[in-house]
Amino acid sequence: MQQTPPDNPEAFPVLIVTGLSGSGKTTTLRALEDIGYFCIDNLPIHLVPKFLQLRAHITQEDVKVALGMDVRTKGFVKHFFNIFARLNKMGYQLHILFLEARDAVLIRRFSQTRRQHPLAEDVSIVQAIQKEREELASLRAYATRIIDTSDMTGHNLRTLIMKDYSQLTLSQRLHLHIISFGFKYGLPPEADIVMDVRFLPNPYYIKDLKTLNGLQGPVQEFVLEREDTQEFLQRFLPLVDYLIPNYQKEGKTHLTVAVGCSGGHHRSVVIAETLKEHLRSLELPLTIEHRDIQRE
Repeated sequence: MQQTPPDNPEAFPVLIVTGLSGSGKTTTLRALEDIGYFCIDNLPIHLVPKFLQLRAHITQEDVKVALGMDVRTKGFVKHFFNIFARLNKMGYQLHILFLEARDAVLIRRFSQTRRQHPLAEDVSIVQAIQKEREELASLRAYATRIIDTSDMTGHNLRTLIMKDYSQLTLSQRLHLHIISFGFKYGLPPEADIVMDVRFLPNPYYIKDLKTLNGLQGPVQEFVLEREDTQEFLQRFLPLVDYLIPNYQKEGKTHLTVAVGCSGGHHRSVVIAETLKEHLRSLELPLTIEHRDIQRE
């Protein structure tokens, strides 16, 4: 079959939705359908190049395609690298969205839905999840973006997907995502850059500020008025300014910057909000998430 040349205008962005069973791929594909994507789940991987070429010839309108693929897709794990390399050579802009969740969360979800894990025919659910993680490890490393859905409801995930993927212009724009978090709850696995701000003065130990959070004025004033904070921002913000165009040049389509403090309530929230305001001038897609702000 003759390949489409890389500069062929019929080549278009393609979103591959993959990841662990039970992590939210079905919810993601339904959300994408609702914002105009043509979605196919479990398409045999060897048919993907031909399907994309046929899809381009069916309509001259803007093409938005999302393909759901995982361990159920025969030959996917074994052949994904060669097929994806071929698609890139043909000019398609692949964005690989990898969904995952913690083991305990996946076990609970399978228990609640009474569904069987696709790899659990002759092993326990725990063994099946571990086997799937191992099989998909190389794909995870190849992913454009990783989303951990452990602490998300279906509604949260749907909202995130519809917001972030309403327009797929992968080769032109870098989507910036900022996360504040607490180290006591673990690192965000999707983070590209992690900044630890636990060295800044902690409002938690101030009686009138302890029960407030970094979205509230008194906490913001306490953190931002400190000399240590001002010196840090004078160094950190220019570093981010330097990195972003270089990531764009490298072809990265999503950049997640995570800012952490002890509990994710005060310092990390203030710095994340400050970073958000600083980056607005770039006019790039920008989202922010305060992951642990509601935790005890």
